[in-house]
Amino acid sequence: MNHFGRLILVTALAWLLASCRPASETKDETKAASNSGAAAPQPGLFTIAKDQLPHLRITPVATSNWSITIHTTGTVDWDADHTTQAITQVNGPITRILVDTGAHVKQGDPLLYVSSPDVSNAISTYRKARNQEELAQRTLSRTRELLEHGAAAQKDLEAAEADFNDTTTDVQNSLQALKIFGVTKDEIDQAEHQNVAIRPELAVYSPISGIVVQKLVSPGQLIQAGQTTCFMISDVSTVWVQGHIFDRDLPSVHIGDSVEESNPAFTQKFHGVVSYIGSMVDAATRTTPVRIVTQNPGGLLKKDSFIDAVIHTRTQHNVLTVPVSAVLHNEQNEPFVYVEVQPDKFAQRLITAGAQQNDQQEILSGLKAGENVVAEGSVFLQFASSYQ
Repeated sequence: MNHFGRLILVTALAWLLASCRPASETKDETKAASNSGAAAPQPGLFTIAKDQLPHLRITPVATSNWSITIHTTGTVDWDADHTTQAITQVNGPITRILVDTGAHVKQGDPLLYVSSPDVSNAISTYRKARNQEELAQRTLSRTRELLEHGAAAQKDLEAAEADFNDTTTDVQNSLQALKIFGVTKDEIDQAEHQNVAIRPELAVYSPISGIVVQKLVSPGQLIQAGQTTCFMISDVSTVWVQGHIFDRDLPSVHIGDSVEESNPAFTQKFHGVVSYIGSMVDAATRTTPVRIVTQNPGGLLKKDSFIDAVIHTRTQHNVLTVPVSAVLHNEQNEPFVYVEVQPDKFAQRLITAGAQQNDQQEILSGLKAGENVVAEGSVFLQFASSYQ
């Protein structure tokens, strides 16, 4: 600020101080007031000249209908509805691992390959079933031709049809086994070529799109069908925040309540929705768990991160409010406001402040509905009171 600006500010403050009359008058003024029969001024009051009142904005203490907000903390967990394990369906050693922890994968991407005799046996069984089916098909066709020329009996045709149906069933069963193992259509098509060597390798494919959050195997490891978890994959665009609600706040929380969340490591806010309220109380903390499904843009929130959460419930109650600008703090950091106790006369009043919503401050004690407080200009009153 230049010299001219400082001069203007000092002049303005001096002008305001000149228009403010102190709470305790000078001895001469007090004596004169007493001799004239007028009432002595009340201690702690600041009188403002009428021509200075337009510089203050005075507003009444209002009653507002606020939704109850509940503050809690929680920890981040993977979204179990979008997290799954990659498990192989065959026995054998791992021959190749294609991805590592942190890799982005799509549904159907190969993660690793297993060399397994189970695959060789399944493909061999499928080939044999196909051979038998083709043989039964040719036998059935010849039997029909012979029957048309009277060279075969009806029972021969029926027997040929039964054999063909049995071989078709065998093909379907062996094909289903290949699908369970995760053999792709291209690999099945290759298996139908009788002169193609059987490849014992089987790929383990990603069941969902997401990020590899855990890698639980190593090259050459012998894995067991249906038991060895190879990878943990999660779609981290959403996470679960596991919060904790005390008994006194539990009646106000409902499924579907919106939640605003923050982490000291990030400047941005995260948003979630209460999706589950526990049916048991934690014996150690005496709180009820709640699950908050939270949007996680950029995957910033990691598993086991701590979160501060504000639950905006749909339960409402009446509160006293004043503008946030009306609340000041004294040297002991206690909140107070300037109250117009008489026309043109103001006094400091200690208050107990509650929550904030938008530009309004909840008042828990110290004020009554309808009382007038200084919403703007209170900073100058505070500055003026320090000189009186």
